[in-house]
Amino acid sequence: MEGTSRSWHPKLADPSGMRQAKPRFSGKTMVIDKGLGINALEDLLETAAAHIDMIKVGFGTSPLYPRKLLERKIELAKRYGIRIFPGGTFLEVAVTKDVTDLYFKGITALGFDGVEVSDGTIELPRDARSRLIAQGKEAGLTVFTEYGKKCWGSTIEIEDLIRTVRTDIRLGAELVTIEGRESGAGVGIFDADGACRDDKIQAVLDRIEKPEQLLWEAPQKSQQVHLLNMLGPDINIGNVAPQDILSLEALRRGLRSDTFDFILDHKSRAGLVYELTFEI
Repeated sequence: MEGTSRSWHPKLADPSGMRQAKPRFSGKTMVIDKGLGINALEDLLETAAAHIDMIKVGFGTSPLYPRKLLERKIELAKRYGIRIFPGGTFLEVAVTKDVTDLYFKGITALGFDGVEVSDGTIELPRDARSRLIAQGKEAGLTVFTEYGKKCWGSTIEIEDLIRTVRTDIRLGAELVTIEGRESGAGVGIFDADGACRDDKIQAVLDRIEKPEQLLWEAPQKSQQVHLLNMLGPDINIGNVAPQDILSLEALRRGLRSDTFDFILDHKSRAGLVYELTFEI
């Protein structure tokens, strides 16, 4: 540290020199909350709020909390400038039970400022998906949509994905999530072992004009490393476990060996390769 400053020098805090401060245009991180208590959430936000952009209250867990506790969680996230929304499965339940009006009234009354529109478990026609996006916007919510099925072995249909992304964004969705589940295996861009299907990823990137409009669900560290090295540190990543926020941010900044190249210019990379080769 220089002089009497109590802050880390920028070259140490972010050796990549590429991270944006919140509110970010890209490089967003979404946390999946599968049951954090209020004290755990307070600890998480005190420690890592600067590195969290969205919190998803996973699946359909929202009605399982005591109402006052859930309201406190929502208020706390918003106090730290973090979007918070229920998992898309909860809306799919509302669609199935034909109570979507009650759903939107309920989540806005609680204080949620986002909504996820998905069809991971149900079949949702395009016109119904469009209506839900419009309903979310009319309710004053930030709309996040999701593409992909949750069933084991499901994969990405490229043409359908491209149409979905373009239409959702045109209708006002902020981001379109590529389904990866909380397991990150056997679905979407991941094979049965959780490895990335690079051909699918590249096929998507070849057709999407603005990749910053996508959010990649990648719960496993190996997936995060692979996607960051393949697509760059400022991709949007979701379904990140609360305990992994700082480790993911370290990856984004080149503060872990897995992404050390982010801090090197072309000459430095060449020198590093030479030195390693020489030592061997």
